[in-house]
Amino acid sequence: MQTVTLIPGDGIGPEITEAVTSILKEAGAQVEWDIQTAGADVAEIEGSPLPDRVIESIKKNKIALKAPVTTPIGKGFRSVNVALRKSLDLYANLRPCKNIEGIKTHFDNVDVVIVRENTEDLYAGIERQIDEDTAESIKIITRKASTRIVDFAFDYAKKNNRKLVTAVSKANICKLSDGLFLECAREVAKKYPQIEYKEILVDNLCMQLVQKPEQFDILVLPNLYGDIVSDLCAGLIGGLGIAQGANIGLEAAVFEPVHGSAPDIKGQNKANPTALLLSAIEMLKYINQQEIAIKIENALYKTIKDGSILTPDLGGNSTTNEYTKAIIRNL
Repeated sequence: MQTVTLIPGDGIGPEITEAVTSILKEAGAQVEWDIQTAGADVAEIEGSPLPDRVIESIKKNKIALKAPVTTPIGKGFRSVNVALRKSLDLYANLRPCKNIEGIKTHFDNVDVVIVRENTEDLYAGIERQIDEDTAESIKIITRKASTRIVDFAFDYAKKNNRKLVTAVSKANICKLSDGLFLECAREVAKKYPQIEYKEILVDNLCMQLVQKPEQFDILVLPNLYGDIVSDLCAGLIGGLGIAQGANIGLEAAVFEPVHGSAPDIKGQNKANPTALLLSAIEMLKYINQQEIAIKIENALYKTIKDGSILTPDLGGNSTTNEYTKAIIRNL
């Protein structure tokens, strides 16, 4: 039995969390939940959207499943997600993007994994106002962070029978920073001769993704490019409503959907739990409960392929509860 920190979030978070935990329970997942609240509502009571108790819970349990959390505007952390990544050194952002049969898209052959560096680049937040007309941001790229994220990508490829890792940069312009990232990528690639290695400029990548996405397997990118490209790839498979994510470090891993808390549909029983469920499936695989994970995955895919019971954003008119029950029936 694995104890997992569960963060229900706010907005639609609690609704989709209830849906996902009920599916995992029915499937027989060996999980006990350590429930920790976070977000805007918690900030009003405890003075922070991410209280220390949440961080301590994740440090203790090593694994967390997190629903969307609203970050208050104008106070507290710039982002709860950024704070989690920094506090726990969750250096790898993992975003598998794969077509699901039954969801209409422009392509039906997308199976790309985005591996995004999570701790530095422009997201390090080193900025200053030079004068009233000029602001400056500093881009940080280090050998340590670049080496470990590329190593993560190749290790993931090896463990998941992937054949190709492509390093993405803008090294023709950012010759020192992105040049260092590519230098590290080339060194790591030498340790994995069984896996093909390629390089591509980020602007060319974006064009190629919307023309021939099937040519890519694993993409490894610095933070900013990874943020942009991962959402582009989510668009290729049907949008953020089915986009799973994970933030992984040496000591902890947080699994979460990519989409926001959607407060405009809170409490209306029409939120789509698919992205959180896919994140939970990835979590189960991570904690070596593959059989249960595949069982849930198959039930989810069968439900979507059937198409008769889907939430509004997936093209149906069913409620969250009806969609959840359909997945449970297909277990």
